[in-house]
Amino acid sequence: MALSAISPLKLRQILVTLHLLFAGFMAPAFLLVAVSGGLYLLGNKGQTTAQVIELPAAASLDFKSKTLEADVRTLLADAGIKHRFEYVKTRGDDKIHLRPTSRRYIEMTQTQSGLKAAMMTPNLQAAMMELHSGHGPKIFKLYQKFVAFSLLAVILGGLLVGLLARAYRRKTIAALTFGTVVFWVLALFA
Repeated sequence: MALSAISPLKLRQILVTLHLLFAGFMAPAFLLVAVSGGLYLLGNKGQTTAQVIELPAAASLDFKSKTLEADVRTLLADAGIKHRFEYVKTRGDDKIHLRPTSRRYIEMTQTQSGLKAAMMTPNLQAAMMELHSGHGPKIFKLYQKFVAFSLLAVILGGLLVGLLARAYRRKTIAALTFGTVVFWVLALFA
């Protein structure tokens, strides 16, 4: 069935249904973003506690190595440290995080006296901010990409529904215009 064969009323009903389904699916992700981001902006950035991990005296890593992840896994295994991580994130020339950092993770730092390691434990706010920032498990990052795509669909679908309905057309155009003006004014003078 071609889109031109669907009546505007039926198309609006389909779009409203899809809009509601996607919005309901995305609600938990947006609650996470609203709560963690809001608390962060209000000054509650969360806390992470560190517990030193003893490494063998000769432990070393080249943070620029192409085999860094394998090297880290070997170092941890040789030191008898059991820690599950998905990937290594380099933080400058002297620090790495074993991600995801939304749960307990290991931070390693190159110092003048050698390689240092610490088990980092984020509190709830810090863990939520890590998820918010895309530093969670790979499967959660995939979910966040789907949510981002869905958000575009919900916004465009909502605008289309508003423009298709004669009763909402002017209100939709006015709200879109006002929102666009506010966005550009704040963006240009930020």
